[in-house]
Amino acid sequence: MPDETARLVADVFEAAGALRRLGERTAAAEGLTQARWQVLSVVSDDPLTVPQAARRLGVSRQNVQRVANDLTSLELAAYEPNPDHRGSPLLTLTPRGRQALDRVTARAEALHRTLFAAIPDEEIRATRASLRRLLSELDRQEGEVGRR
Repeated sequence: MPDETARLVADVFEAAGALRRLGERTAAAEGLTQARWQVLSVVSDDPLTVPQAARRLGVSRQNVQRVANDLTSLELAAYEPNPDHRGSPLLTLTPRGRQALDRVTARAEALHRTLFAAIPDEEIRATRASLRRLLSELDRQEGEVGRR
């Protein structure tokens, strides 16, 4: 019989998969993919280089580069000069990109309210606290604090 920690890990993977599928459907409803949504979101506050965005998202630079190129061709994002590094431009949202991000974010917030309506706020806070502790321990084990 598996122990409770093994069951928890399995549940986290299952929840992550289900949330990923929900994210894809949510993004698709606004004409995006989840990958495009994530890149728009990560550069929404401050423009970032592709390598910076990749590090923040925990994915490969090549993957973010492909998505960034798609976003620029769709005029949802643009490259602007980087005063700190001429060879690595900053990716930023265009007004169209900001509107697309705002629409998909609003859709996601409405879905989340429905999804979590039956779960008391205290349980959500406790679950988040447990997950944050788990993530801190994973960072410590990996020796790469702040990698995510």
